[in-house]
Amino acid sequence: MRFIFHYPETGGVAGDVLDAGPLGEVARAAERAGFAGFSLSEHPAPGARWLGAGGHQTLDPFVSLGYAAALTERIRLITYLSVAPYRNPMLLAKAAATLDKLSGGRAVLGIGTGYLKGEFHAVGVDFEERNTLFDEALDVLPLHWKGEPFSYTGKHFSAREVQARPTPVQQPIPIWIGGNSALGRRRVARAAQGWIPMSGGAELSTTARTPELGTIADLARKIADVRAAAADHGRTGHIDLVYSYSHTGLTGPGADPGPHREAFAELARAGVDWITVSTRAGVHDPLDSAATFDFLSSFGAHYIG
Repeated sequence: MRFIFHYPETGGVAGDVLDAGPLGEVARAAERAGFAGFSLSEHPAPGARWLGAGGHQTLDPFVSLGYAAALTERIRLITYLSVAPYRNPMLLAKAAATLDKLSGGRAVLGIGTGYLKGEFHAVGVDFEERNTLFDEALDVLPLHWKGEPFSYTGKHFSAREVQARPTPVQQPIPIWIGGNSALGRRRVARAAQGWIPMSGGAELSTTARTPELGTIADLARKIADVRAAAADHGRTGHIDLVYSYSHTGLTGPGADPGPHREAFAELARAGVDWITVSTRAGVHDPLDSAATFDFLSSFGAHYIG
């Protein structure tokens, strides 16, 4: 089992986006603690109403992960998630390729279709086109990364014999697709290297416009189905499964690691490869850098070391 530390997201607008600690220092501390991945999400123009109701602020993930890349050596740098329809796929491919090149092959492109209608309007993208735009990105990304001339006509662009350099270190950069829908799982089986289902219950599923994930047994069946479908497509590479584990009492005074270790073992038996943890606070719960560093060292000692 490998673990990802998701840079804690500041809820609402009262706090600063770096309240959880200096980004570079947090990334280095996560690496020292034994985490295999470091991730950030994306919301370029979230609505004030959403922020007030529990939504969160974010840094730009590509800029932030590029900064973290310069200060770390081995940890994987993960967008969790970048909203693919917000960008022309050429720009998305270039950003990911640049991150991979500069980090020595440590990028993972986690992408989703997005769910905040207001944010789609703010960046000038039709919410109803998001699935079409997402599928275009899945087509274009590997073509762009090969570094050879290619043509592709999309809904809002026409690329004729374009050629992108430099090529990324990884061929291809791993693509992890987020969401719980059957359509999302079919996309993973056809064209991605990983699946990021959304845990968190009915309220979060409603907000993110995705079905509930279900029980661990349900998850295990879905994982097996995705991997079998990938094999049916003639794909031989392993499909990574990334699970977000949110639970109080992982670390700190009185923490009992035993039940969490058992939960991690159960998830591993279900087919999970990566577990994401964080210390994200609620909209009224301020983040604290000391708590972030304490969490990282304690989690590493209890669950990784």
